[in-house]
Amino acid sequence: MQFYSFWRSLASFRVRIALNLKGLSPDVIDVNLMQGQQREEAFRKVNPQMLLPALLDGDGPPLFQSLAIIEYLDETHPQPRLLPAEPRARTRARALALIVAADAHPLIVPRVRDYLEHELKLDEAQRTRWIHHWLGEALNALEANLSTSSDTGRYAQGDAITIADICIVSHATGANFFKLDLAPYPTVRRIVETCMQNDAFARAHPLKQPGAPQSV
Repeated sequence: MQFYSFWRSLASFRVRIALNLKGLSPDVIDVNLMQGQQREEAFRKVNPQMLLPALLDGDGPPLFQSLAIIEYLDETHPQPRLLPAEPRARTRARALALIVAADAHPLIVPRVRDYLEHELKLDEAQRTRWIHHWLGEALNALEANLSTSSDTGRYAQGDAITIADICIVSHATGANFFKLDLAPYPTVRRIVETCMQNDAFARAHPLKQPGAPQSV
């Protein structure tokens, strides 16, 4: 198994958590997003979209998109389960995960930030306002859902870690990177703090990866 990753990639962070929870240790291939290695021919053959992460498992084609990879890992390595067995619980966990992975994170990734800077000529303050807006939109939605639902327990969906927690932790980490205060989101913050006590989450943190700085 080979895992294409980069320390700062929040999508890669999500898959690292899942790999750790499953007890899997793939060979990690670093693709430096800051140096544009995702656009080089070698990686374009792995993922023509030129995005991280990607996973090679056996002789099959490369797998891409973090949530799809996590679901693949859940099906091929069922324990511990990251998608609940009960249909409504599974749907809610997926929906919470998608608030992050589909609605918010795609709007703050490097290619979007580069477009804002180089094509739309937005200055740093304007770009930061954009990033904080979309981070905040997702945090507002997560807090509203988590704080009012009886399905929320120790974790986002009951008392077991699910794909929702993985995405929430990655989003909160991104908010920290961009200096967005999490104080207005106490339920999100509680769940993140609970998750980060788990070694699988702590070891996967971006700043614990090879090549990462001590802080951002």
